[in-house]
Amino acid sequence: MSNQTTVTEFLLLRVSDVRELQILHFVVFLVVYLAALVGNLLIITAIALDHHLHTPLYFFLINLSILDLGYISVILPKSMLNSLMNTRSISYSGCVAQVFLFVFLSSADLGILTAMAYDRYVAICQPLHYGRVMNRGACVQMAVGAWISGVLYSGLHTRSTFAISFCGGNTVDQFFCHIPQLLKLACSDSHLSETRVILFSVVLLLNWFVLIIVSYVLIFRAVLRIPSKQGRHKAFSTCLPHLTVVSLLIFTGFFAYLKPTSSSTSGLDLVVDAFYFMVPPVMNPIIYSMRNKEIKAALRNQIMWRFFPKNKRSIFL
Repeated sequence: MSNQTTVTEFLLLRVSDVRELQILHFVVFLVVYLAALVGNLLIITAIALDHHLHTPLYFFLINLSILDLGYISVILPKSMLNSLMNTRSISYSGCVAQVFLFVFLSSADLGILTAMAYDRYVAICQPLHYGRVMNRGACVQMAVGAWISGVLYSGLHTRSTFAISFCGGNTVDQFFCHIPQLLKLACSDSHLSETRVILFSVVLLLNWFVLIIVSYVLIFRAVLRIPSKQGRHKAFSTCLPHLTVVSLLIFTGFFAYLKPTSSSTSGLDLVVDAFYFMVPPVMNPIIYSMRNKEIKAALRNQIMWRFFPKNKRSIFL
């Protein structure tokens, strides 16, 4: 404990010491960030301006896009700025904020996906009661529940992480404040703190996973009972975008957090972690816009309205 010092800032991992590679890193991250920004803003705008899409499913989709925008904005801009300015530092308070927001937005994201799974279950398994069950008040309560649970979970995670003392230096072997890398710098015994967080995480995340899995088991059973092949295809197609998004988030999360830990960060670790927080926010708008005719129609109408005069629209219709 005599070697303990007060940490005022952390040094993030530099992708490369070669200036050209730093610029390349900035350009790649900028392209990814702009793709996520444009895609999610288009989804939000299309749903907000098209009254035909003011339904529970698209209400949750707006929440998902907002969370995805915040999720990727927490990490990429700071990493791009460091590469552009050839710096590595992030303040202690900035690191705390990054950890809190990252965990909050990612966990709330999963909560919204759980609500969307329940929405699909009610729509397919209880279609006659859909309007009563999925009313405006119920949708708002589910969305607020996802956001609040994310705040509570993130608050516990962040408090547990930064309650420890750092005496292993201030160099984080990652290009953002990643909790596993921060725990490597601890000089106090963090096992008890980690155990509490893990238990809470298991309870919270397991509840969400179980709800999603049970919803889809019931959905598949209901779909298989539909007599016509066309009816089964139509019912399943309404679930396919959501199922794809959930699978993408789960698989990338498993690769990022269940990979074997090592004392030093390898290039594979960097790629896997980057894949986890960059791919879902970019792919989610693409998945929903490609697999959903209503979203495609709304986007097409908005583009035509914005970029073509009214007297020229008939040419394209």
